[in-house]
Amino acid sequence: MPERHIGASPLSEVVLADCTACPHRALLAAGKCVPGDVCLMANSGRQIDRFLRRNPQFAEENLADVFWERRAIAARYAPLEVLRQQPRDADEVVRRVVASRLPVDELDDYLQDSDREVRMTVANRIAPERLGELINDADYLVRTQVARRLPHGQLPRMAQDEDREVRKEVARRLPPFALGRMVRDEDADVRRIVAERVLPDDAAKMLHDEDWLVRLEAAQHAPMEAIAELVDDAEPDVRAAVRQRLNDFLNEEHE
Repeated sequence: MPERHIGASPLSEVVLADCTACPHRALLAAGKCVPGDVCLMANSGRQIDRFLRRNPQFAEENLADVFWERRAIAARYAPLEVLRQQPRDADEVVRRVVASRLPVDELDDYLQDSDREVRMTVANRIAPERLGELINDADYLVRTQVARRLPHGQLPRMAQDEDREVRKEVARRLPPFALGRMVRDEDADVRRIVAERVLPDDAAKMLHDEDWLVRLEAAQHAPMEAIAELVDDAEPDVRAAVRQRLNDFLNEEHE
């Protein structure tokens, strides 16, 4: 099932509601609603949002509407104290909105939500010291979001994550001195990131990597005495980079 988002209907779609049956038709004369553009009763996310943006006082009465998108948009504009008292909505899009608005210390009920985007919203907002509760989330996108914000001291716990996208994020954030644990990662993209940032002695361990781009990055950071063995590397770009670095070093020595 594809993810649903507020206002996702085509821009070319114009939805008209019946103004004669609208309980808010008095607003029409005051210019606070516009048929086909700013309307609470049309089943159009864009029109509903424009209406409640102008008239937020009507948000609370729509928090229990039968149309999921009207409830979700109402949750954007309803007073926070009212939103807190609402029962947990059955629709994941509504819950995402609620999770984006509640104070960060009131998100406990959404940590294990069945919808991954709700959990991603929580992972993006919750206090960093609470992120450990989501390290083992079933969805890699949630874990990737966790890896982006997790305190450095806890990041090594994710260095062996089963998903390479998570490990790539860990490799981007771990301090260079802690990257040695990832020099043998099974994924070449992860190792390339490691090779870009790792300390010289650990870069030396990557000079014979099977991926030439990893060797190329490692050759930029490994100690000079270690890279000489790559002057005859099978990959021309690696040979060129090594020889250039050796030449630069010799020129500096003679200056």
